[in-house]
Amino acid sequence: MLVDGKYYLYYTKRDTKVPPIGWDRADEATDEIPSTDWDLCDIWYATSEDGTTWKEEGIAVGRPEKPKAGWRSVATPDILIWKGKYYLYYQAFNEPSGLRGDWCPVSVSYADSPSGPWTHGGDSVIPFGKKGDWDQDATHDPQPIVYKGKIHLYYKAAYNKWPDIRDKYAVGHGLAIANDPLGPFEKHPLNPVMTSGHETTYFPFKEGVATLAIKDGNERYTMQYAKDGVNFEIASVVSLAPTAAAPFAADAFTDSGDGRGVSWGLCHFTNASNTPKKGYSIMARFDCDLSLDVDDPSYKKTGVWHKPEVYFAQAPNQNKTPEGR
Repeated sequence: MLVDGKYYLYYTKRDTKVPPIGWDRADEATDEIPSTDWDLCDIWYATSEDGTTWKEEGIAVGRPEKPKAGWRSVATPDILIWKGKYYLYYQAFNEPSGLRGDWCPVSVSYADSPSGPWTHGGDSVIPFGKKGDWDQDATHDPQPIVYKGKIHLYYKAAYNKWPDIRDKYAVGHGLAIANDPLGPFEKHPLNPVMTSGHETTYFPFKEGVATLAIKDGNERYTMQYAKDGVNFEIASVVSLAPTAAAPFAADAFTDSGDGRGVSWGLCHFTNASNTPKKGYSIMARFDCDLSLDVDDPSYKKTGVWHKPEVYFAQAPNQNKTPEGR
């Protein structure tokens, strides 16, 4: 977000003595040994004058003491500006990631300044669904926008009990609406409003809401649009989509009724390390033309051609390659 000429970024950061041991070994995690890259994390923030060069400022919301919600890890934040105050929504873990998947609800903290200090505002602001519901086990990736005078909080949930049936992994996106940032939030009766996309990436566009379905699901790598913010339809396909995109939408909270779209943002790479079993994540800027105020034909090309070396660099699975091939 942009406040008084300065951009603010809120993100997940893990600062542990040892690397993660893996979600499949979550039962071996301790208070100093993380299971995943988003275990034992705090929420940090950084600032920038130009959206490219960033200065890390420190912790925005840290893990509270046990047994308060989020004592194990707080992660995946997103920001809301509402009536002059700032609200951070984030996942609050009470157990290592991987024990039952990413089993965690959403918490919220608020402040009078984008730099804090932050006050805890509530837990489980998006309640889990009932047993058998698509969101019975998690409410992830909270992303708020202001739309039609209310707070629209989009979120993600898995359909399964990962890792028990990881091979049947599927996700959906829901929508919860409130008149106050601290709730109560009411889930939309048409949930899930999306059935593709690993992360939530929503922004006002024209009179409705647009979303980028980046990965996971049959409609992955598509731009989708809903005039009512609920009934999404595929608008186009995309190439070289950023992972975990967090686009800068200048009118995300203005409720103008004429969303102008986005032209840049931040994303992350979870495979930044070349060292086996010591993976880590980095953030990067991406640029695009998803804006009514930009016209760059180079960004609209969907036929992206890679050199042969890119494909040949992908080695076959030796365990499944027939002998002699």
